[in-house]
Formats: sequence, C-alpha cells, structure tokens
Amino acid sequence: MPEQSPLDLAEGDPFGPHNLPYGVFTTADEPGRRRLGVRIGGHVLDAGAAAQTLGSPYAALLAQPGLGPLLAAGRTAWRDVRRALTAWVTVPAHRQDIEPLLHPLGSVALHLPYEVADYVDFYASEHHATNVGRIFRPDGEPLTPNWKHLPIGYHGRSGTVVVSGTEVIRPSGQRKAPGDAAPVFGPSVKLDIEAEVGFVVGTPSELGRPVPLSGFRDHVFGLQLLNDWSARDIQAWEYVPLGPFLGKSFATSVAAWVTPLEALDAARVSPPARDFGLLPYLDDSGDEEPGGFDLRISVAVNGRIVSEPPFATMYWTAAQQLAHMTVNGASLRTGDLYGSGTVSGPDVHQRGSLLELTWNGREPLELPDGKRTFLEDGDEVTVTAWAPGADGVRVGLGEVTGRITPAVG
Repeated sequence: MPEQSPLDLAEGDPFGPHNLPYGVFTTADEPGRRRLGVRIGGHVLDAGAAAQTLGSPYAALLAQPGLGPLLAAGRTAWRDVRRALTAWVTVPAHRQDIEPLLHPLGSVALHLPYEVADYVDFYASEHHATNVGRIFRPDGEPLTPNWKHLPIGYHGRSGTVVVSGTEVIRPSGQRKAPGDAAPVFGPSVKLDIEAEVGFVVGTPSELGRPVPLSGFRDHVFGLQLLNDWSARDIQAWEYVPLGPFLGKSFATSVAAWVTPLEALDAARVSPPARDFGLLPYLDDSGDEEPGGFDLRISVAVNGRIVSEPPFATMYWTAAQQLAHMTVNGASLRTGDLYGSGTVSGPDVHQRGSLLELTWNGREPLELPDGKRTFLEDGDEVTVTAWAPGADGVRVGLGEVTGRITPAVG
C-alpha cells in the first residue's frame, strides 16, 4: 500500500489549501538559511524552491529569507502568488515536484516572518474598555468621552516584537500602589496578557496622504495572532499623562504565521451597531464589504483554557484603525504592524486579559497548579484562534505562546 502523501489532508483540516499562511523557517541541516514557507496541513512548503522548480515568475520574490519583499510587491502579486500556491498543492500533476519540498512542522524552526517597521496598538473592544473603566473609575463613566468617536491607540516598540515561543523576561520598573508614600523599583508583580489580533501592512503609503477606508485591502496583507504582554503596576504609575510606555514595551509576541486576508473572506461580518454618527473618514455605514472578522480566540494558561474572546464584537474595525492611523498624514511602511487591542466579549469567560478575568486581582483564577491573579514565573500562556471558512471548513490562525522567566538582576 503506497505511503500517504502529506498533501492528502484529513477532511476539514484548518490548514488546507483554503488557508496557506506564510512563515519563515530553517531546517536542522541548514540552521543559518532562512526560507519563506507556506503551511499546508502538518508540513511547511519551501515556497522559493517550489517557485524555482515550477518556473514561476515570482521565483525571485519567494526565494527571499523573509516575507518583506512579497509584502512590498502589492496586491496583484499577493493574489497571483496565492493562486499559484493553491495550484501547486492541489493539482495532481505537481505532486512529484512539490512533495520533496515539504518539511514536517516538527522538524523546522520558525522565525519572525518579516521585519517589523512601526508598531501601533489600539483599544478597540468596548467590553474591554468598559471593564477597565469600571475597575479603575468605579464611580465615573467607564468610557472616556472620545472612545466612541475615534479608535484610541498608542505607538509601541517594534524592536521588542518577538515570534511565538520566545521566552518573556519579567520586566522591572517603577511602581507605586495607591497607599504607598513613594514609588519603588523592582520586577513587575502584576504581569498580564492581552489577547489581540495583529494586522500586517504590505504596501506603503506616501507621507501626507491619508489612507481611506477603501484602501484597507490595498495596504494590509494579512493578520496574525498577537499577545501584548503588560506590566499593569508599571503602567498604572507611568501612564498619566502620556499613556503606556515601559509597562508595554518590553515584549509583544506574534504568531509565526501570517494569514492572507483572502483566506478570511468568509469570516467577514458587520461590526456592532454604532451609538454615534462617525466623521466621514471613519464612517463605514455605506461600505459593501463588512469591516469585522468573525475570529474565535482561546486563551490558555499552563494548558487550561481561561478565556474565549470573540473578535466579532470589536467596536472599531481594522479598516477604521488604518484610516485613523494615517488621517493626519502619517505614512505606512512595509512591515508595519498594528494590534487590535485586547479582545473581550460581554461574558466573564470572554475577557481577554487577567486584569479583567480577576478584576484586578480581587477574583483569582482557579488553575490546576493553584490560584492566579497575575502571571507567575514559569507560567506559559497560549493564544489560539480559528475563523469560519467557506463550506463550513475552519481557517486555522495558529498560535502564539510565551513563557515567563524571572527578571534579570
């Protein structure tokens, strides 16, 4: 009986030909040679070698050690390469050439798939923002007056965006509890997670020219899961009046796989109803294509699922965030990454941060190895997600993991 081909996937495999996310890998025999790969089932296809073998006009583009050149090539190239890849892994005549270029996932090392240019993080979940407001301003309005008029965000640190699996060193900094007379310096004692979705910019834009809502597909290549680690005690002491800084900039983990927007066409949904009329550059009420994505996220701490946030509830869409990010004339660069902000739903089990899940430490989580308020050294957090695809087949978005290690010094 002939051996089954890696291309013969089980029915409903979330990483079938309908998905084909991009990543960067190395092999044990060539650890210094990074290659652009595409995931198919439990294997990674060497995209550059496949393109060279089959005489693709995009062979040089796919033979690069990272995703950057393909990101910069623009929407036509993205579409053409995706069509070619789909044919390479589905047309029987290509099997003889493609099968030797497939590497089992367990045999390769995965790397950050592109060089991050700028990093911006938003605050787009009404449920998350409301919970945070109620925690810190219990006697006031939970949302700030501007929240439903513009997507609130801040600029992060692109150099500390790391690929899934990278250990996260507990950050140190100043912290001051409300009852303390003076601040102290030391490791964060309120280390938290933020389950998010990141959007990856491909085509740059010109300085001084805002990108409209309609430009989303022309500039954004795809998305990847993101965990924006947060030191809540450091953040609480530093953020007034200029916002997050050291409490956020020590590490942001992203999945090893970037899922093209085209793979998520069946997951597009309308965002929640707006409570106020939006200014024209943010008004998506007349758009033919819904701006939201129906992504189903799970958050696990040490293997125990603690939250299942629904991305479809996000008040602000990725297109609106892009439009707002550039409305002042700020330019986009290839490799820009912007995070959705913490994804939280209306129910307790849908809260995307420990700050919310434990109500700032007042309601500890029950885990198999003990109670948790915030993260302890040795804890591992895993965020996974999938989206509904055509014909009911799931689109896998991979995972982003990180384990906490003790502070340095």
